[in-house]
Amino acid sequence: MRRSIEELRDFYGEPAGTLARRLLARRLEDAWGEANGTDVLGIGYATPWLDAFVGARRVVAAMPSGQGVELWPAAGRNRTVLVDDRRLPFAAGAFDRILLVHALEEADDAQALLLEAVRALAPAGRIILVAAARGGLWSRVEATPFGHGRPFTRRQLERLVREAGLEPTAWSQTLYVPPWRPLLPFADGFEQIGRHIMPGAAGVILLEATRQAYARVHPGGAAATAPLLTPALHPQPASRARRSHP
Repeated sequence: MRRSIEELRDFYGEPAGTLARRLLARRLEDAWGEANGTDVLGIGYATPWLDAFVGARRVVAAMPSGQGVELWPAAGRNRTVLVDDRRLPFAAGAFDRILLVHALEEADDAQALLLEAVRALAPAGRIILVAAARGGLWSRVEATPFGHGRPFTRRQLERLVREAGLEPTAWSQTLYVPPWRPLLPFADGFEQIGRHIMPGAAGVILLEATRQAYARVHPGGAAATAPLLTPALHPQPASRARRSHP
């Protein structure tokens, strides 16, 4: 069962939610900036971050029926819509950027949801999955939305996108600080330290994937395969080693 729209809205009005919003926004800005000249789709509960895409042509927030929908006080070019997350009401290839937040963990069928998102993704599009990290403390605290449903490892997310016909291109983590109010003011310090000595303590994983690659010709005629669009998520590219199913 999905968290209700009221629970999600209330969480992002609290100190822990405000912090999560800020740290995730930092990673998304690294990846997409203002999304200039693109059509952007947010699936799940993505509205806390969609306002940052001020250069987009159009921004749509698709909210699953089990969650509920809210009015989004944004510019007239933006829309919210209540959806069946296994049958999204969008034409194939309609969006250049798709962001999934609070979408996969509580989906009845995460693979079906992702396949629908891929159907709506443009041929040269980019998609970012944001999910609770299985090894982090945030997935163990029910007072946050990240503590409900199924958390993921990076490898599980990579396998999920590959099964949907995409290739992982970059990944990142954030929310290293434990979700305890007295520690929240020290979150930036936890981010700096956690990346280097506690990578498994991150609360959230971000994975970016694309549909295609193209052949890039180097001087001298040698050809190499490279992602169509280079993402800016950090700290490192996603693994390209294909893993067998368990």
